[in-house]
Amino acid sequence: MNVDRSVHIHPAAKLRARNVVAIASGKGGVGKTWFSITLAGALARRGRRVLLFDGDLGLANVDVQLGLTPPTDLAGVVTGRIGFAEAISSYEAGGFDILPGRSGSGSLGRLPAERVAMLRLGIVQAARQYDTVLIDLAAGLDQSVRALAATAGTALVVTTDEPTSITDAYAFVKAMLRDNPEADQRIVVNMADSQAGGFRTYETLRNAAQNFLGVAPRLAGIVRRDKLVREAIRRQTPLTIRHPNAPAAMDVDKIAGELTL
Repeated sequence: MNVDRSVHIHPAAKLRARNVVAIASGKGGVGKTWFSITLAGALARRGRRVLLFDGDLGLANVDVQLGLTPPTDLAGVVTGRIGFAEAISSYEAGGFDILPGRSGSGSLGRLPAERVAMLRLGIVQAARQYDTVLIDLAAGLDQSVRALAATAGTALVVTTDEPTSITDAYAFVKAMLRDNPEADQRIVVNMADSQAGGFRTYETLRNAAQNFLGVAPRLAGIVRRDKLVREAIRRQTPLTIRHPNAPAAMDVDKIAGELTL
């Protein structure tokens, strides 16, 4: 993609952009990174200019799932060795760009607030060059997670039908509501046994949020359980490339279509 990467971070830049989408989960193991990669591919197939930012600062693995060894990563940005734009790599096979993190980097997971703010500024500035910037957040509610989430105009909260996943997704919705009452939060039910089952999971979460928080997050979509997902992950290839007509790929593509409206 011919994207101008001359991004300059300026202290006066706003810290939120409407075309930034944070992908979150209250707990790990819900397929959040897989969903982020697949959504990036689905958006790119629709002609969108997409940047996927690996925001799991301590346990980054977007590059691992894609089978990439990028020459630069987020660590260089944080240490000041390279600029934000210089750390962006093009994933030609998927048609989108990535800004990879560094897996197992405990120091990145413990960034001070001013460094996280610098990353937020970089994301907002980069968003001017893309149609959509996706932030694959770390699981949980750490300060850095919430700070990066606050950069987004929309948050997609990924859950499964497991009670602990629903509870932790509710906790994320609650925390984000406290940080930004105007936040556009939407729910993605992943690994659903059926559309009906996925909708029941969503209803459980929505009702809890409505009853205790006074908000009713929209349903972004339901992604069905699909054995081809695991196979694509093992092959380190996005499902949208390896099996574009797989049920889960079509479900994510439908979510991508809603995001581009």
